[in-house]
Amino acid sequence: MTGIQIKNLRLRAVIGANDWEREVLQDVVISISFKYDAQKAEMSDRIEDVFNYKILTKRIIDEVEASRFNLLESLVNHIYKIVKENTELQDVSVIVEKPNALRFCDNVMAVKSDKDE
Repeated sequence: MTGIQIKNLRLRAVIGANDWEREVLQDVVISISFKYDAQKAEMSDRIEDVFNYKILTKRIIDEVEASRFNLLESLVNHIYKIVKENTELQDVSVIVEKPNALRFCDNVMAVKSDKDE
């Protein structure tokens, strides 16, 4: 198994339950990790043999930028389900951070992983 990490994908989305949060785009930072059997790709060194995480990332970008979630927990669950549609991926973990969500705090984050299931 080979581990892949997509770290700090910076997007903007409508996220939050307060009225003002429903009117502005806010920053969210997404990190995803997973493992898959990359043995064929490792041996061939051919792009055709690798899991195409560019397609996965594009789908997540499209979904997040079009989303309107109230809760960080709902957004992280939505992204997790998108990743899990790819049945060859294992040990999936998704982290969604909302920078400056709380005063005196760098960010608030929600985490969803296979370990939680």
